[in-house]
Amino acid sequence: MKTEIEARFSSGDAAPLDLLTERPTLGEASLGPPSTFAEVDRYLDTADRRLAAARWACRLRTRGDDTRLSLKGPPIETAPDAPGDPAGGWRHRRPEIEGPATPAIAPEAWPSSPALDLLDQLRDGGQLREHLRFDQERTERAVVLGTQGHIGTLTLDRVAMSAGHRDLGPLHVVELELDEPSDDRLAALDALAGALADVPGLIPEPRSKLERALERMAAHR
Repeated sequence: MKTEIEARFSSGDAAPLDLLTERPTLGEASLGPPSTFAEVDRYLDTADRRLAAARWACRLRTRGDDTRLSLKGPPIETAPDAPGDPAGGWRHRRPEIEGPATPAIAPEAWPSSPALDLLDQLRDGGQLREHLRFDQERTERAVVLGTQGHIGTLTLDRVAMSAGHRDLGPLHVVELELDEPSDDRLAALDALAGALADVPGLIPEPRSKLERALERMAAHR
């Protein structure tokens, strides 16, 4: 199971995302051509929230004809003396495992994978249902740094969140995810996160999109 390591920032509007779509560089890194996709993310859990109780999130992401199952676990705490990232700041680590799926919420019919095995363990026979939906426009740019080459992906997300018929409003999120957690690349992430922090309108975001959606749901009950 891999560990997802990313820098996460948010904005009150799309202006910083528009700027980062056009920029040729970020700090010392070159940015590849932007590619933009429409995606639908659906977050699933049982009626009694068994996955949430175990601090795991289950996402079905559909892009075009492809649907992927993604399970993300509880955050891995950063050491207190870790450089570059203030407490509650931009750096985020968590276990992640993915596998093939279909748009239908029918795990019994999905292709076998370690991700599906873990999902079956977490739901323990409970039926899954959709709790949240994110319709998003995602722009991706390769991040290339000198002799290290391709080190990660910069994503610029414009998100419309909903829960059933409830509109939970928009999100504007910028994430830079590393391909692999080597020491050189972690150092590069620190530097590039500093460059992102200098983009007008961007602020470090300690919460995931899912956490922010749940907060909005709770605020409107």
